[in-house]
Amino acid sequence: MLDRLAELPFWQAFLALFLIVMARSNATYWVGRGAIAGWRRYRGSHRDLTARAEALLRRLGPFAVTLSYLTIGIQTAVHLTAGVMRMPLRYYLAAAVVGSAVWAALYATVGLAVVQAWLAAEAGSWWGAAVIALAGLALACWLVARSRSTSPRA
Repeated sequence: MLDRLAELPFWQAFLALFLIVMARSNATYWVGRGAIAGWRRYRGSHRDLTARAEALLRRLGPFAVTLSYLTIGIQTAVHLTAGVMRMPLRYYLAAAVVGSAVWAALYATVGLAVVQAWLAAEAGSWWGAAVIALAGLALACWLVARSRSTSPRA
């Protein structure tokens, strides 16, 4: 599927990705709105993740929803928690539209470029392998910098 998206013009890839992520995040929000009993069970088994999501939402409000689109690992918890906390729909939707647009733009450009590089590497292109190696190096540097900025200083 990603190879088909990579072949589309930018605006079509962006639109498809935007619609996909809006559907997913809104479904998660509505599950949170309607599933309080299930949430208590989920929260019991994912206490750290949901506590982080709840603290983030209490501190940043709808802005946390927008920022969640740029994260890995907490995005679903933020949307589910926003539903459970009954964030007003007008705030949630505004934040979700902005976050979905940013996510779709990043994925339609950088994300699909990495997919194309991967396909080129599979076809034997050393340029594709070089792009993938550079993307991996950039990700590793970002993760190291992030861990250093969040670790407690002695």
